[in-house]
Amino acid sequence: MNLVSLSGNLLFAAFIAYLVGTLLFGGAVKGSKNEASASNKRWGKLGITVTILGFLAHLGYFITRWMASGHAPVSNMFEFTTAFGMLLVGAAILFYFLYNSPMVGLFALPIAIVILGYAAMFPRDIQPLIPALQSYWLTIHVITAALGEAILAISAVVGLIYLLKNIDLTKKSKERTWIEFIMFTLVLVLGFIVISVGFRAAGYEATFDYVDKNGAPAEVVYHNPPLFGMNEYSAKTEGTMEPLAEMPPIINAKTLTTFTWSVIGGTILYFLIRLISRRRIAELVKPLAVKANSQLMDEIGYRSVLIGFPVFTLGALIFAMIWAHEAWSRFWGWDPKEVWALITWLFYAAYLHLRLSRGWEGRKSAWLAVIGFAIIMFNLVAVNLVIAGLHSYA
Repeated sequence: MNLVSLSGNLLFAAFIAYLVGTLLFGGAVKGSKNEASASNKRWGKLGITVTILGFLAHLGYFITRWMASGHAPVSNMFEFTTAFGMLLVGAAILFYFLYNSPMVGLFALPIAIVILGYAAMFPRDIQPLIPALQSYWLTIHVITAALGEAILAISAVVGLIYLLKNIDLTKKSKERTWIEFIMFTLVLVLGFIVISVGFRAAGYEATFDYVDKNGAPAEVVYHNPPLFGMNEYSAKTEGTMEPLAEMPPIINAKTLTTFTWSVIGGTILYFLIRLISRRRIAELVKPLAVKANSQLMDEIGYRSVLIGFPVFTLGALIFAMIWAHEAWSRFWGWDPKEVWALITWLFYAAYLHLRLSRGWEGRKSAWLAVIGFAIIMFNLVAVNLVIAGLHSYA
């Protein structure tokens, strides 16, 4: 078995372990009315054991792919997203041992599972690094930034738990609407997976020529019907759907098409779930959060930002600027990715300011944490894939 096959098998093993770990953590939360009962503790220990085994398999994937490619496996969307999922699980394990709360694992692992499912939709072939990425700063900058984002994501996990427990979903309110919107966005990711798998299974493929943002001729292959066309496109595959609109060079029309299909598929999936369950998705998930200790969740959220913020600052700003100066002879260039990294940093700086000076704890803090994770995911998805820039190779 070669290293590439081994790394794929290890990643699949990690995926299965996270599924099992989620079920075991569910037993720890729902197994008894007494949160600290012996039965719950046994389920929790089993859950964290399986999760650690999954994390070690995930780490094995990371190492073996690194060995196979000759560089840190964070150079494209598949590699970065799988690495982000691994670091998120690692952060969840850390906070489990710091606070002995299976609730963190119960909600963090499904998010990691969805992230891995999302990553699996991207090309998995190992490609040689383009010249811009041939630097040791790739390893230092990207891994440190991803680690910071993963730790910050824990604040959103526990913030979501806090909100699910404390928002009255039986009464109409803005908070009920927004918490359901969060559930809707998670279903959109599942919609992306379903749509991608469906069109690939059907063997859909359409090739177009276009002119890229630098004015050079290029080629793009769509794996779903092209709703949007690249700049100055012309079809090379006969009998394919004509794009409904042509996008300017700054927009990646292929990714925008995939995103639109994902919204369509996710929306259909969301309403199917609502139709079958006859309840909002937040109402389906709420029972899992009922036994959460609100004060503990608030504390974990705050501590995760205290730890994650300086790590993110180091990786996404300081190391990034050093590498930018080395690669492009300037520290800052207002590239879309750089701008959103700054927006993310400013947001969490504001979180800490409001928490420390204005006393924004509890529900306000939880909402800020969830919004912060939304900003991180927008940076990962929309800025990386849809908006053309110096980081578009990611």
